[in-house]
Amino acid sequence: MLNLSSVCKLNAAIFRKWINLSFMVFGLIVAGLATGLSLPASAQSFEFSSVQVSGNVFFEEATVRRYAAVPLGQPLSAAELNAAYQRLVNSGIFELVTLTPLGDRLDIEVVEYPVINVIAFEGNTQIKDENLAAMIGSASSDVYSPAKAEADAQTLILAYLEAGRVAASVEPRVIRRSGSRVDLVFEIAEGKVVEIERLGFVGNRSFSDRRLRQILKTKQAGLLRQLVMRDTLIPERINLDKRLLKDFYLSRGYIDFNILNASADLTRERDGYFVTFTVREGLHYKFKKAKIVSEIPGVNADDFVKLISVKEGQSYTPSAIDLTIRRIESLIIKRGSDFISVDPRIKRNLADQTINVDFVLVKAQRIFVERIDIHGNVATLDRVIRNQFRSAEGDPFNKRELQQTAERLRALGFFADVAISSQTGSSSDQKIIDLAVVEKPTGSLSFGFAYSVSTGVGLNLSLSEANFLGRGQSLTLKLTTGTSNEDIYVSFSEPTFLNRDLTFNLSAGKSSTTGSSASYNTSNQMFLPQLSFPMGEMGRFSVNANYDKSEISKVDTTNPILLLDQGKQTIFSLGYGLSYDTRKSGLNPTGGVLIKFDQDFSGLTGDIKSMRTRFLGMVEGSVMKEAVSYRMISEGGVYKRTNGNSRLTERFFARGKIRGFDRNGIGPRDYHENVVSQDALGGNYFASLKMEADFPIGMPEEYQITGGVFYDMGSVWGLDNTTGYADFTVDDGFHLRQVAGLSVFWTTPVGPLRFNWTKALQSQGYDKVQNFDLTLSTKF
Repeated sequence: MLNLSSVCKLNAAIFRKWINLSFMVFGLIVAGLATGLSLPASAQSFEFSSVQVSGNVFFEEATVRRYAAVPLGQPLSAAELNAAYQRLVNSGIFELVTLTPLGDRLDIEVVEYPVINVIAFEGNTQIKDENLAAMIGSASSDVYSPAKAEADAQTLILAYLEAGRVAASVEPRVIRRSGSRVDLVFEIAEGKVVEIERLGFVGNRSFSDRRLRQILKTKQAGLLRQLVMRDTLIPERINLDKRLLKDFYLSRGYIDFNILNASADLTRERDGYFVTFTVREGLHYKFKKAKIVSEIPGVNADDFVKLISVKEGQSYTPSAIDLTIRRIESLIIKRGSDFISVDPRIKRNLADQTINVDFVLVKAQRIFVERIDIHGNVATLDRVIRNQFRSAEGDPFNKRELQQTAERLRALGFFADVAISSQTGSSSDQKIIDLAVVEKPTGSLSFGFAYSVSTGVGLNLSLSEANFLGRGQSLTLKLTTGTSNEDIYVSFSEPTFLNRDLTFNLSAGKSSTTGSSASYNTSNQMFLPQLSFPMGEMGRFSVNANYDKSEISKVDTTNPILLLDQGKQTIFSLGYGLSYDTRKSGLNPTGGVLIKFDQDFSGLTGDIKSMRTRFLGMVEGSVMKEAVSYRMISEGGVYKRTNGNSRLTERFFARGKIRGFDRNGIGPRDYHENVVSQDALGGNYFASLKMEADFPIGMPEEYQITGGVFYDMGSVWGLDNTTGYADFTVDDGFHLRQVAGLSVFWTTPVGPLRFNWTKALQSQGYDKVQNFDLTLSTKF
């Protein structure tokens, strides 16, 4: 039984424990505030009349107070005080923060992060220091931030990942220096390049792996894997490849094509990737019938029938449908009929795998373009972008036209990305068009060399800018020198001359040859302005004026024909040209047709009165599921001078027109038993036909080695004067030359190589035959 004394002693002990517990709780509250622990709002309440800041060196007290944002003279809970602590810590400029409540005063003690003295990189050999420094956000004289340093390390790791070094690691290290400064060192372990060992496909039946690999940007490692930069795994490139595969199949009639999966698996040794695309091709469809249907009273569908570009039996392709819609909408706009749209309605016939298309004219909603906003263009002027729009503020809104505008902008080659969208404007019948672009470099400076058996080694320098001063203009400067020639060429192009769909081109150049390859010297100066405009979707018409000043000098006295050509002359001519090119339309993705015809007339001024006519026709395509590609090229030309005989610098030569011969190996020649030079004289006429096919020869696709066969035939003939002396005549008759040959193509990282082995099936005794030819063109 407890007595009163025992009870008092027990109560005293309990009181002492309560006092100790109270002090411990209070200590925990203070410690929690000092360490940033979040406490319940009901645990403690504060009210401060002043804030004392200490420890700051680089930043003013006002900056610290602004980050803390502690109100004075107002009740403040422990949670709110902890939030102030978190704001100071998360500012990224303080290494240590301590908050100490002292009655109505709050003491804030900070330790600032040091300032970066220098930034260094260690262990890197594949990427230079200056390139790494350009990638990171940290810089000398900035306040050191561990979070930013870690983010910089991840950025550098991504750069190595894009280079195929998946095992690369980057560790930021800090070396303390005096005066609150540090050296930031990124320790880099680059690791080995992990390449794509195999690039394969699953589910493809209509096209081989080889054919599909040709359209992908990603490549598998090959013979020169140390020089190829596209055989490493880049996720963004895989996404682009998926789109390219989709476009490839869709344009060839596989309307249900789908990519089920795209996987990249490391090999067991972690030294390579296996990239596999799993696809479902679906059925192949062809167009069967296409018609125009009008659902608008007063609009006759028969007026638009001739605009249908869909042909029966043609493989399904969205390009044919889009072209028809563009044609119809253009005619509608010309007639002044707004708010009429074309709705393509596709009907599948599973029985025969054909598609019927109804182009239905429907009444469109009355929506106008309120505003066009353009973002992201720093170098490119707004007007260059706006020139690609077919509509302006106040015009009827056309969603399909937005898609076509984006495609035209991408085709310029000025932008890495183009995103276009629309949103409702100030009212329901108004739309605001938002266009965001990401610019990319458009200029290039290249220095390299060219080599061929006939012309030897030559050096070339090229400077080009596709978006000159951000105006959408192109400027090119080329300098080429060889063993016997020197050429300087400058060209300028304005694609929207006078803010119209007109292209203005200006070319000027100077060239000369020396007697090391002939028994005479030549020099030529030319100035050529040209203006062209479209004629339909695939045609173009151009007009030009040409000023040409040429000189033939130092002719060997043993060449009587050439002695007649010696001297200077000036030509001023006016001309026109027509071209038709279906390769750009996308209507037939496996081939196309190119036709060119031009004529030049001189005589208004200058030394020469003449007419020059040229023609070129080309057909290209592919067979055997596009494994074999073929081309047929036909060229011809006629030159007629009416005030005297044609000269050497005016005539046609067979340079590149017929393979299997030297550069000027065929045509009329100053051949004579006492003449050593045997110079080519050219001709007033030429004609040639070249047929060739390229195909795989069983080599691994990653080696980029393919084969080919070709057959060329043609001739250069016709001179105005063939006699110089009584015992000297020139054969200028039409003599057909025929050549057959084999080719090996090797696409190397330093340029394309082509090996030609030829056999002249028909030639003249004075022709200069060339049985082997190697050409190389490269840029560094």
